[in-house]
Amino acid sequence: MSETVISCHSVSKIFGPDPVGHLAEVKANPQASLAGYVHAVRDVDLEIQRGEMLVVMGLSGSGKSTLVRCLSRLVEITGGSVTVEGQDIATLSEAGLIDLRRRKMGMVFQSFGLLPHRTVLDNVAFPLEMRGQDRSSRYASAGEMLELVGLAGRESYFPRELSGGQQQRVGIARSLVVKPDIWFLDEPFSALDPLIRREMQDEFLRLKGLLNKTVIFITHDFDEALRLADRIAIMKDGRIVQCDSPDQIVLHPATEYVARFTADIDRARVVRVGSLARPLDGSPEGAAWSSGRTIRDLARDLVADSRTVIPLTDANGTIIGGVNRQEALDVLLGDGA
Repeated sequence: MSETVISCHSVSKIFGPDPVGHLAEVKANPQASLAGYVHAVRDVDLEIQRGEMLVVMGLSGSGKSTLVRCLSRLVEITGGSVTVEGQDIATLSEAGLIDLRRRKMGMVFQSFGLLPHRTVLDNVAFPLEMRGQDRSSRYASAGEMLELVGLAGRESYFPRELSGGQQQRVGIARSLVVKPDIWFLDEPFSALDPLIRREMQDEFLRLKGLLNKTVIFITHDFDEALRLADRIAIMKDGRIVQCDSPDQIVLHPATEYVARFTADIDRARVVRVGSLARPLDGSPEGAAWSSGRTIRDLARDLVADSRTVIPLTDANGTIIGGVNRQEALDVLLGDGA
């Protein structure tokens, strides 16, 4: 059974001179603008499960970065509540909040934020230095993280001696050295060239497979979201308009706004055959397919197989249902959903 790590209930964030005093007025007139106030996050309800990779995306100004800053209390919410592992973080003292971030949270932002006068090793070890950890143990931990992100041998380099992708890896290693349970990443790859960005996505997927972190990842790039996410939360005007698996968002966009994101996507590349699974009527016939494979991966098999319904298995090899071959072909060929 999944465990909720972060829970938001009716979270709102208003920027202005007296946001709390004007919360009711702003919420009562959601379509009207109130001079001097910006309603950046509007009544968000969201639960994030342990080990989940949630990607928050939307156009510029949609509220995605503000929402994630609410989750870590980098900004104070105006209304609602945010709990982390059952603790309402609004009730924490400043010392308690700092302790939560140091023990539980790692953060990576678009700007690398490396200390230019410190070596790579010192940059990665810096959070442990702030904890008061002794030099030898923090350097040992920093070295392990640098090896994990593929930068072993560059410990004595300075940030200016690294490429943009290597600097981003240092930022990732620094966020991981505290061994956070919750990992926040705010458009960490958007400043990188396309090729380096793809390499960093590959690296991130590798790390995701090695480390059991709860990840909240912000991007405005839908292809990046589809590649990385377990679930995608799409925001517009401060609200989450759809939060679902990549398969379901591509197959069943909830609004025209979401549909515009998916319009040019090759659905067969994204949709896993398991998302089309239905209960089997009778005993399965013939070889089963893995439910985790995409329809694009199975294109040749779909064309060659003559069965009406093809059985599917989960990661453990257990039959979980079947897929209608014609329905899968419709996704492959672009005919219907």
